[in-house]
Amino acid sequence: MVPNPVIHPGSGEEPPGLYLHIPFCKSRCAYCSFNSYACQSPPAAYLAALASQIRHWAGQQWCRERTFATLFIGGGTPTIYDGSELADLVRLCLTSFTFAEDAEITVEANPNTVSEQALSALRRAGINRLSLGVQAFSDRLLAGLGRSHTVAEVCTAIGAARRAGFTNINLDMMYGLPGQSAPDWQDSLDQALAHAPEHLACYELTIEEGTPFARLVDKGELVLPDEEEALAMAERTHAFLAQAGLQRYEISNYAVLGRECRHNLNYWRNGAYLGLGAGAVSCLSGFRFSTVAEPEVFVGLVEAGELPLAEGECLPLAARFRESVVMGLRMLQGVSFDRLQRQFGLTPPGYYGKMLEDLQQQGLVAVGKDSLRLTETGLPVANQVLARLV
Repeated sequence: MVPNPVIHPGSGEEPPGLYLHIPFCKSRCAYCSFNSYACQSPPAAYLAALASQIRHWAGQQWCRERTFATLFIGGGTPTIYDGSELADLVRLCLTSFTFAEDAEITVEANPNTVSEQALSALRRAGINRLSLGVQAFSDRLLAGLGRSHTVAEVCTAIGAARRAGFTNINLDMMYGLPGQSAPDWQDSLDQALAHAPEHLACYELTIEEGTPFARLVDKGELVLPDEEEALAMAERTHAFLAQAGLQRYEISNYAVLGRECRHNLNYWRNGAYLGLGAGAVSCLSGFRFSTVAEPEVFVGLVEAGELPLAEGECLPLAARFRESVVMGLRMLQGVSFDRLQRQFGLTPPGYYGKMLEDLQQQGLVAVGKDSLRLTETGLPVANQVLARLV
């Protein structure tokens, strides 16, 4: 590891992130559209293939020349594997790539897949941030989502994580759930804050095409809170968490000062990242490519000595610029003109011209000397504003 990662010379890029995808879960939730597969006994061959990918990419020039700032192991449910197996994978990453001394190293977990022993092994291996998929502090609502854990297991997992030495814990939460009211959501927030998490991710449930929930909606068999009720939940979230010392720094994310998720910040800033594992996506200096999604196919290709690539594209400079603006506006601080100028030689006022002036006159965006951000009026309709800037 090196102490002070710097912008890569000549590229305008800040230090990249590394992402590992574990696509297995104990069960698949009714709302989930991620690349995940229900599996009670995850295959050892998958971790072996992932380790082979790590060694391969660590030897490539693009990776050798860079210092990585973050490592994120996501899924699926990475902790469906034994703690010692995941710890070995983390150690392999940390010895194969160059990481900053203060690198943020995160693992995602479901509450019923962790123990204090496993979490201690992960902490010793170098993981310093835990992201727990809680979703709700209500057994009734959890059952309605198809989650396999209970509220009691959430509390047990958080306690085990604290005893294992984790001082940076995120809780993933969802509102707008079937059968959920604004008071229900307030109760979940109250219970979450009782555990003093350093970070909360609060997402509104979205119905994704092809999921069991989507089919139930089509049949009229799934009743969701109406728009007014969902808006009340969102507004309650912003005010309540601010009072509790968790500052909103992105449309759906809140953190104690200094505990913002650096992995996500890199993504929202359209930074470079290497994604390994089935279905993972990479973006290396504007070249974006994805890995085959099916775990069995992924393992077979790696074992045969082939690159498990699905597709790739090299984005034109202007397209990368627009992407950076759109994703960056998810952050409350917005996008920096200096950062964009350094990377692309473009700035929003010069590129968008009258369109940006119109959005400003409508009170949806604020244009400063060196930044562009969504206003309080623009944040609730962010999707519509961002669609105009694509």
